[in-house]
Order: sequence, then C-alpha cells, then structure tokens
Amino acid sequence: MATVTQLTEFDEVVDVRTPREYAEDHVPGAVNRPVLSDDERARVGTLYKQVSAFSGRKLGAALVSRNIGDHVETSFMDKPRAWRPLVYCWRGGQRSAAMVHVLREIGWEAQRLEGGYRAYRRTVVAELPLLARRYRFRVVCGLTGSGKTLLLQALHDLGAQVLDLEQLAAHRGSVLGNIPGRPQPAQKMFESGIWWSLRSFDPQRPVFLESESKRIGGLQVPEDLTLAMRSSECVWVESNMAARVQYLKQEYAHLLADSAVLAQQLDRLIQLHGRVTIERWNDLAQRREWDELVRELLERHYDPAYTRSITANYARLPEARPLRIANVTEADLLGAARALLESASQLRLALP
Repeated sequence: MATVTQLTEFDEVVDVRTPREYAEDHVPGAVNRPVLSDDERARVGTLYKQVSAFSGRKLGAALVSRNIGDHVETSFMDKPRAWRPLVYCWRGGQRSAAMVHVLREIGWEAQRLEGGYRAYRRTVVAELPLLARRYRFRVVCGLTGSGKTLLLQALHDLGAQVLDLEQLAAHRGSVLGNIPGRPQPAQKMFESGIWWSLRSFDPQRPVFLESESKRIGGLQVPEDLTLAMRSSECVWVESNMAARVQYLKQEYAHLLADSAVLAQQLDRLIQLHGRVTIERWNDLAQRREWDELVRELLERHYDPAYTRSITANYARLPEARPLRIANVTEADLLGAARALLESASQLRLALP
C-alpha cells in the first residue's frame, strides 16, 4: 500500500468510487474509473441490508467484475507494461482491492491508497491550516476591473508561485461573477485544489494571490488562509476608470450579450440600491449603453463595497506598494508582473 504523501510517485491516480462520490471531491488529477455506478452501489447496499450480506456480496462481485473488465478493455488497454497506477476507493477497502488485484494479475505494479479517500480527506483538513501559515503571501489588491486576475496570470507565466483562488472556485468573486459553462465545484473539491497547489510551493519564495472575501460565489475560503491573507503584505493595483470599463466589457461580454440573465443578476442588488436604480441600470442595458452602465456599477456598487471591505479586513493595506497600470493590456500587465518579481527578489522571503 501507499500513503497520501506518495501521491505524486505514481503514473496515474485511479478513483474507483461512484461518479457522484468523485464529483463531490477527489485527488486532483485523479481519473474516475468506477467499479460500481451510483445506481449499482445503491442496489448492492439495499440487497445487503434488506436480504442478506451474502446476497449483496454476490451481486456486488458480479457488477464489479463486469465493470473492471470494461475498464481494462477501454481505459487501460493502451497502458504500457511499466505503468504504475495508485488506486483508491472510500476507505481503501474492497472496491480498490478488487481493481488492484486484477491490475496486478495482468502485470502492472498497481498499489492501493492506504485508508482510501477518507485518509486523503483527513490529510487535507489537517494540513490546510499548516500550509496557510507556511508561506509568505503577497496579496494583489485593487478596484474591480484593474486587472488583478490578469496580473496573476502574467506572474504565473513568468514563473512566480500563484494561488488563483477564483480559478479554483470557478467564480470571479462578485455578484456577477458566475463563469458561463463552469459550475462551481463542491466545497471539498475547492479545498482539495487549494491544498494541492499550496503543497507544491517553495516556502522560500513568495506566493501571490488576489485579495478575496471569505466567500467566492457559494464557496468558503478556508479560515486559516483568510487570516493569513489578511495579515500579509499587499500590492495595490491602480488603473484609470476608462481602462477598467473597457476591460470589464470584455470580461463580462457573456452578460452583455444576454439581457435577461443580466437583468436577473442586477435584480439581486435591489435591496442595496433600490428598485429605481436597478430599473435605470436595466434601461441602460436595453439601450446597450454599456460604458455608462459599467461606469455606474463601478462607482455606485463595486468600488464602495470593495473599498469598505478591503480597508476593514487587510491590516497592511496602508503600506501597500502602488502598482500603476495605464491600460489593462497584456504588455502593461507583463511589465507590472516583472516589476513585482524584481522587488520580491530583493527581499528576504524565507519565513523566520
């Protein structure tokens, strides 16, 4: 058997749990090769409880054998002789044992994850607070539309260590922040993504991330990470209003193209701004006066809300280094990223 610390030592991690279990959370990068479907597992469990354990095991054996055979014929047939998979189920029990037995009989050096997914999840929960305190974070702050997310991407492209929480959460972090075609992951999967990213970083180098609230869409940022971010060094990204408006029109083009969805999202702000204001914003949308609509949303909603939140929560904001970006373009952001990395290299970044 192998332990959670050995996850990266294998050619592939194979999750043999049901698709529903896999969708809720799994080892990042693991492939789902279920030995029982959701319905099949329910059938086996019902038979086990209502008839007898023996009857349940017979049905389970038949279904598991058939499904493993299908995987061998499809997903595994092209694997080379030297392929080394790590297999896990819920507790490292019968489902993963059955898959490992067949794979090893074929000749592959398959191993089972000790304790299965349950052991993996316990490791994530235990290590997240420790990882949040291990690194020196540099928090990228700035008003909506100033290019914070693109700056993180530029930093990543230049080789910096970046924790992109909005990418992991599949959400831009605002009331209009849903990403079309990308539903948010489950909370456990979000935490898995954070854990997987943090454990790969070098503690001697800074980790850049964007200022976030406690929630990103429907997901909760782990408390220890939130606390670590809010006590970290900040960088303040500045961009003029015209550049921010143009950038946001591109970033939220999917909303501008669907007035019904946009109106539905704007209605969520009625309690904050009143029906008269929301009707005006919907009217601007109907007349396709996008520059005016985006500018008003920034001036009356996003900028005041962001300023209140970040001033209250980020203790080191007053000492933040300003980073001015004339236009939210690839060239300007790349230059800003280089400047940030140059300043970081001049600091002593190792934790005391």
